[in-house]
Amino acid sequence: MMSAVVVRSLIASAIALAAAMITAPPIIRSLTRLKVGQVVRDDGPALHLKKMGTPTMGGVIMLIATLAGSLAAAGSPSRELAWALFVSTGCGLIGMVDDYISVVAHRPLGLRARQKLLLQLMLGLLLGAYGYVTPGVGSAIAIPFARGVQIDLGVWYIPFVALVLVSTTNAVNLTDGLDGLAGGTVAIAAFAYVAIASRLNLPAVGVFAGALGGACLGFVWWNAHPAAVIMGDTGSLALGAALASMAVMTRTELLLVMIGGVFVAETLSVVVQVISFRLTRRRVFRMAPLHHHFELAGVAEPKIVVRFWIAAAFFAALGCAGL
Repeated sequence: MMSAVVVRSLIASAIALAAAMITAPPIIRSLTRLKVGQVVRDDGPALHLKKMGTPTMGGVIMLIATLAGSLAAAGSPSRELAWALFVSTGCGLIGMVDDYISVVAHRPLGLRARQKLLLQLMLGLLLGAYGYVTPGVGSAIAIPFARGVQIDLGVWYIPFVALVLVSTTNAVNLTDGLDGLAGGTVAIAAFAYVAIASRLNLPAVGVFAGALGGACLGFVWWNAHPAAVIMGDTGSLALGAALASMAVMTRTELLLVMIGGVFVAETLSVVVQVISFRLTRRRVFRMAPLHHHFELAGVAEPKIVVRFWIAAAFFAALGCAGL
């Protein structure tokens, strides 16, 4: 028998999915009319040149859908839900500014890295401070696969959460390179958090996770290859912040490393590539992040995406087991 948390989460998911499906067409038309098209970097795979001009900033679809699903299924007001929406929307707005600069100012790299990092750090510190002073969240982090074992970081929990948020937002951002890849993998991670919220009896977190998963599924419907819309940093930064927020609310910050195994692999591929090239002038991968390596190896884009989804499902199951 399904728990009440799961039922409310599924309701939130259904509402968010419907909201994404309904709002996507007019938003895509508006973005097309405003000529908010994707700018393809010169150093990316040549195959991506055909994506030039595809409407970007589509992450706003997921933000609207997540908000609709969360508020419609929440019932009573909740601090956890309010903070999760605040942090994810805040990072989404950072991404929106970044996308706007990329498209309108014709600067493909958007905001300067330190500007984005500073803004993300500020939101991360606020989230960490919330967790530190809130009963039921606190400054202790749980150790995966070690029942009842925790480490209390004290006041250091605040910068630790900031690190988690910055790392997760940028990891999802790196993963957002193929049609449907980031949206699908985040949807899988979000539904893993539905299971975790049910186990911990955290209805607000479950509702948010369900809404996020439904919003991602609705977006992937339009973002599937060949994409009719691209999420841009508006979406990828918001999705990463949403995952980090749920990890904090459930005290599973370390478990997020497992649940988001695909994001970790994508990030590590970039780190390994940079270190290898600087030390030996040789590249380990044809191109980083990892999905570009397979792309340049001749694997079709849809096949890469589906295989990464399968890997994401495995990591999500592993993370749930680690609870």
